[in-house]
Amino acid sequence: MFPALEKELKQTLPDPYEDFMYRHLRYYGYFKAQRGSLPSSATPQRVWKNNPRYLLSGSFRERDDLIPDPLQKEKLLYSLMLKSPLLQSRRLLHDEFGKVNPQRREPRDLFAFLSSSGALQAPRWPVECEVIKENIHHIEWVPPQPEYFYQPTGNEKLPEIVGEEKGTVVYQLDSVPAEGSYFTSSRVGGKRGIIKELAVMLQGPEDNTLLFESRFESGNLQKAVRVDTYEYELTLRTDLYTNKHTQWFYFRVQNTRKDATYRFTIVNLLKPKSLYTLGMKPLMYSQLDANTRNVGWRREGNEIKYYRNNTDDGQQAFYCLTWTTRFPYDQDTCFFAHFYPYTYTDLQCYLLSVANNPVQSQFCKLRTLCRSLAGNTVYLLTITNPSRTPQEAAAKKAVVLSARVHPGESNGSWIMKGFLDFILSDSPDAQLLRDIFVFKVVPMLNPDGVIVGNYRCSLAGRDLNRHYKTILKESFPCIWYTRNMIKRLLEEREVLLYCDFHGHSRKNNIFLYGCNNNNRKYWLHERVFPLMLSKNAPDKFSFHSCNFKVQKCKEGTGRVVMWRMGILNSYTMESTFGGSTLGTKRDTHFTTEDLKSLGYHVCDTLLDFCDPDRAKFTQCLAELKELLQQEIHKKFNELGQDMDLEGNWSDISLSDIESSTSGSDSSLSEGLPAHLLNIAHELNQKKMHKKKKKKPLQTRKQRNEQYQKNNLMRELKLTEDAPERAGFASTLPKQPTFFKNSENTSSSTMKNEKPRLNESQLSGRNKGTSLDPSKMTALILTTNKERTQREKPGFTVSCSPKRSTDPSQEPALDMKPTWSRNRYPAAKRGRATMAAYPSLHVYTYP
Repeated sequence: MFPALEKELKQTLPDPYEDFMYRHLRYYGYFKAQRGSLPSSATPQRVWKNNPRYLLSGSFRERDDLIPDPLQKEKLLYSLMLKSPLLQSRRLLHDEFGKVNPQRREPRDLFAFLSSSGALQAPRWPVECEVIKENIHHIEWVPPQPEYFYQPTGNEKLPEIVGEEKGTVVYQLDSVPAEGSYFTSSRVGGKRGIIKELAVMLQGPEDNTLLFESRFESGNLQKAVRVDTYEYELTLRTDLYTNKHTQWFYFRVQNTRKDATYRFTIVNLLKPKSLYTLGMKPLMYSQLDANTRNVGWRREGNEIKYYRNNTDDGQQAFYCLTWTTRFPYDQDTCFFAHFYPYTYTDLQCYLLSVANNPVQSQFCKLRTLCRSLAGNTVYLLTITNPSRTPQEAAAKKAVVLSARVHPGESNGSWIMKGFLDFILSDSPDAQLLRDIFVFKVVPMLNPDGVIVGNYRCSLAGRDLNRHYKTILKESFPCIWYTRNMIKRLLEEREVLLYCDFHGHSRKNNIFLYGCNNNNRKYWLHERVFPLMLSKNAPDKFSFHSCNFKVQKCKEGTGRVVMWRMGILNSYTMESTFGGSTLGTKRDTHFTTEDLKSLGYHVCDTLLDFCDPDRAKFTQCLAELKELLQQEIHKKFNELGQDMDLEGNWSDISLSDIESSTSGSDSSLSEGLPAHLLNIAHELNQKKMHKKKKKKPLQTRKQRNEQYQKNNLMRELKLTEDAPERAGFASTLPKQPTFFKNSENTSSSTMKNEKPRLNESQLSGRNKGTSLDPSKMTALILTTNKERTQREKPGFTVSCSPKRSTDPSQEPALDMKPTWSRNRYPAAKRGRATMAAYPSLHVYTYP
């Protein structure tokens, strides 16, 4: 470690590990010797790093309740170590409100957990989750032949759902949180105590019942019911602490039979549309095939059908996915999945290999961005070549990439892996990119959801990609720290590109969602990068599927929030769960290699986008204008209108000719997490009962005017209730006070009578004066609460005539204002052009 630190610790503090174990064993009555009899440890940091409970291979050993929680032990060791002045540094910290507070914090090097020692934090689970001890691992494999979409025959069977009343439950989890519950705590391995045995036990070698299991990373099967000899109904577990989001599935079966045709039917899917209606097949993995033939995941299934469930609880419609399959071996262990799994452990193993690589670790720095709700590490990678001068380092622009904010969209991780493989390679293009850019990469934004097998949410029970504007750091730490990391990055340098990798369950191909630029100086510039990407990957990427409309329900997404922060090229990359309908890959499923290749194409397109020779950029911009001109023509033809394109047609709003984006089953934010709902309700109640403080008047003139207005309103109320007005008022419909006054004023005007109040009813300067009806109406309006809204910038007020229900009455003015405003104000924009780099090569399209 550090000799000075070791010497200083020996002089000022007792050995932390020795001190901890002494107090721990004494507490439980297992140790009665003196402190000196404990084995001495060289340094505290070496102790926790070499602790086998932190090693990946030992993460699922027998749990002993007497051993303290690893995260608590880690925190204790850190707290003891950080008492030393040598381990502290003075830095400026930003709180959640953006204020700067000078205070001490630990050096960042303490949070570089990945090292050559091989120490990794084991995944942490909610305490109610059961977790088996086996470590699940799958080999990577690319099918030698294209895997084509399933072609429906029209004879597919639609099994009727019978349920457990007529079937036999062979697998069921009891560790699902109750409705309305929320995440409280976590531990390594999940549930305390002994994990219960399987739901059924085989009666002998002739028993052909399948044995199901999903209590492993990313698994999410809730229940399996045997309804026939080789037919099973499956129920997926919803996202933890919610009652919805069932799309991702991943489970294991054992005790297979080779010569039988099995049917599986998932009965509680929630999306009315799915790629399974367009030929997508489920994935299957055979353990014996992997061990003997080195064959991994492959597309399997026949008689595939996606249809509505015949059982209806009257509240929510469910949909079924059914398919048949034949297993390749007897007594095999097989897995089924919605898409190629990529777990948190897979990511950690990959990052460990990067940290142990002496070359890659020089330009790829691994840090901990934050801890998730369950205590899992959210990693941040900074990738760039070392700069020779501070000026060269400051001139570099930044690129921010992230993935797996939705845990069931594992295709995002495979694209991220392909990107990392290329950018960390020794390719000349990769070296060039590292020379001119600083890459900030968050490879897994939602590790908790990935671990427990969620499809969309975190352990807060909310879609994180709707909360990028949140100030709730404790409830959404991954998003809060990511946004603030980018905010600080924008203060240091220009961010050229932001892209968040996602998966799409209803459309084929790969495409981008962006944000229309309101600044006409950079009109269509946000579409150049997607168009270039479609040219570099023409058989995978579809530019025509891209969309740049900013919807109100997507205001909290990463791409929109980063765009409003000033990143012009802010995107969500959507990669299909199915395959391609383009070029040479038409009607074939995507493999992991296809997705990883797209990560390379992102790098290749970055070089094209930043080429000092602007010929390609200009060419793409011209193509975009021509495409948009055709779209505008088409739109106006549909509306039956003529359009003169001789003028400035670029002033037309692009949002008007684009359809809304689709594919998300969580378009609207679901609000606060469950554990904050009661608190929020109490705070709202307090706000409602809290008295509003009146703003003090500044001048005598203002005080006089306010006094006169109040007096006038009081006298008008008295006049309205006078007996001589009673008969007339009874003929009018029920309306607010100031509407009644305006109608009375109008009718008196038609009779050429100016209303006059008695001198005894008036006070101040207006004694004995008559009131003009128009002035009275304006004065009444100014006393209304809507006066303050009317004066807001961007609002207009319009008043329309309103006919009384009594035909004998003349029309009166309806003073209720109608508001109109611009929905999306213009956001700040960063610089849109790249500085010329002499070292860049010139690339041309084939």
